[in-house]
Amino acid sequence: MTMHFRQFGLLVLMLLTALPAHAQTRRPKPVKKVPAIVAQPTPAPSPPPTPAVDTVPKKNERPIDTSSDPAKNASATKPYIPAYFYEFNRPGFTIPRILIEHDDAGRGKITFQKEGHEAMISDPVDLSPTTMTKLRGLLTALDFLNSTVVYQYEKDYSHLGNVTITVNRDGKGRSVKYNWTENKDALALMNEYRRIGNEYLWKFDLNIARQNQPLETPGLMDQIIDYVGRGEISDPPQMIPFLNELSTDERMPLMARNRALKLIKTIQSAKK
Repeated sequence: MTMHFRQFGLLVLMLLTALPAHAQTRRPKPVKKVPAIVAQPTPAPSPPPTPAVDTVPKKNERPIDTSSDPAKNASATKPYIPAYFYEFNRPGFTIPRILIEHDDAGRGKITFQKEGHEAMISDPVDLSPTTMTKLRGLLTALDFLNSTVVYQYEKDYSHLGNVTITVNRDGKGRSVKYNWTENKDALALMNEYRRIGNEYLWKFDLNIARQNQPLETPGLMDQIIDYVGRGEISDPPQMIPFLNELSTDERMPLMARNRALKLIKTIQSAKK
């Protein structure tokens, strides 16, 4: 038995010697290294997209005023040598002084003073052929340059305002002053210049109002409607282009634009 035990022990020893080295000692499995987590900074939020600029004008956007464009106002650029002069003076009136000068084609300017202001204001005028025909006809009827007739009535009516009319043509010149007259042609000449003044003073006030105080334009439209109705404008049909411009000017209240359209229809009806 002792012999068998020795043989068994020897056999075990031989088996252990024959086993490979890695079988004798079992190595532990390598542990995978987990990379350390590094804290990343929080990215800043992206700015909101810039809204696109709308390049299309809104329907109710105020149109650009081109009324002062010299290319549009021919009378502002054409040179003229005045031959006709009209002056009105009446201290205490809303417009105490008015001067109108123009050439034979009707090009010229109006200069006026408003009550309470010392400065004189000037604006171009461009009288229509119809107005110029009226003026020439009256001057011819009066034989103005050759006549020596005194037009002033025997009584002085200076409270109505004094009028001075001067004409320089063909090497001749004459100036007359009166405030009332019984000479129908001299009276008509004075009244014709008053009508010219009415129109251009109204245009000046209307242009200022539609740029700076549009709420005043309905009242000014009522004023010109009244002037036309009373025959206080020299040549109403030549105002139609300007009234058409006003009827589409969105700076003015709708009621003012509608009154411009109404006046156009009134003038057109009167022409028929």
